[in-house]
Amino acid sequence: MPLRSSQDSLTIRNLDPGLKERLRVRAARNGQSMQAEARHILEGALGESNDRQAGNLYERIRARFAPLGSIEIDVPARGPPRDPPVLE
Repeated sequence: MPLRSSQDSLTIRNLDPGLKERLRVRAARNGQSMQAEARHILEGALGESNDRQAGNLYERIRARFAPLGSIEIDVPARGPPRDPPVLE
């Protein structure tokens, strides 16, 4: 039985030269290879952490706006309900 690698490889054909150059520059800026940078980008876009975050939209919105501070809104007390209209 052949041994299987726990990691697979991926070949991307017909990659726009400009996109490849931006990947190369980004990888150099982050001090890693283009392969490592591409893995990092894919993990960030498709990783488990995004799946967990997607489940709680409220927490994501709250975390985004929390640094702006909060406001207090005075909500007036509710009065008695109106009588329903009479239809004849």
